[in-house]
Amino acid sequence: MHREPKSGCPINLTLEILGDRWSLIVIRDLMFGNRRHYRELLTHSEEGIASNVLADRLKRLSMAGLVSRRDDPTHKQKGIYSLTEPAIQLVPLLAQMGAWGRRHTPVSKELSIRAELLERGGPEMWEAFMEELRAQHLGHPMPARSVFAELRAAFEAVAGRPDESKDPRP
Repeated sequence: MHREPKSGCPINLTLEILGDRWSLIVIRDLMFGNRRHYRELLTHSEEGIASNVLADRLKRLSMAGLVSRRDDPTHKQKGIYSLTEPAIQLVPLLAQMGAWGRRHTPVSKELSIRAELLERGGPEMWEAFMEELRAQHLGHPMPARSVFAELRAAFEAVAGRPDESKDPRP
């Protein structure tokens, strides 16, 4: 179901892949929530994604080369979803979107604290987070710094409750 792009404009081409509401939410949940199974993505979606929409977005993101799926060795019918390198390189874009949202929309403190940290941490933090994502999703060596743990700790400090994300570190 591939169709010709409307133009060769890089913004248009990006929007043709990521321009619907749910695609970036799925990437966000894989990236910041470490939700790697379909059921986790479905049941822990803050926005309440429908199962058919989730299945469609995972298929689209896979076809676009942003997400991959492999069989879960612990359960024959489950799959483990991973971000690909192009999706990992969306970290700066998502950090900038979070920063813009914090300045121009009525965010909640607990759900915007990670965006605040990423904005303050800037490119150095984004690169460290991308290295950690490469370890989690692509099998690269785990870096010493865990930005994921820093973001989770900040959320827990503000929200007063544990973050539902699993610690990706061994």
